[in-house]
Amino acid sequence: MTEEAPRRGRDETREERADRKWGELIQEVRVAQTGVQILFGFLLTVVFQPKYAQLSSADQIIYIVTVVLGACATGALIGPVSLHRLVSGRRVKPEAVRLAGRLTFVGLVLLLATMACSLLLILRVATHDGYVPWLVGAVVCWYLVCWYGLPIWARCRHSDPEDDD
Repeated sequence: MTEEAPRRGRDETREERADRKWGELIQEVRVAQTGVQILFGFLLTVVFQPKYAQLSSADQIIYIVTVVLGACATGALIGPVSLHRLVSGRRVKPEAVRLAGRLTFVGLVLLLATMACSLLLILRVATHDGYVPWLVGAVVCWYLVCWYGLPIWARCRHSDPEDDD
């Protein structure tokens, strides 16, 4: 008598898998979109505050870079919604899911850069101390551990090398 191999994964078609992955991706994007849009909204108001004119030219450059990064992060994190709307019904969902996943990853990298620049600007204005870059670097390291390090560790440690995810 032969033994059956243990069942792995879900029994789903390519389209069912794309539907499931799309739903998961959209939930993830909602969390990131909310954060980046709130941050971006606050960043947009800074230039209209009286204190903005008193910022050093270096701080104004940091602010401009931060706003541009925030705008790019917003675009990348909203991109999957537009992508879905434009390809809906065209029978390309698996490809759209892959592309939307890449856009989301890029959006998260841009959000990380936006958060780092925002923190740098705020701490430079608030303290003017030399430890600010070290503190920002420590926070960026924390983000890298939480957003990339732990997920990559879990993926390497717990996923099956035969999985295509």
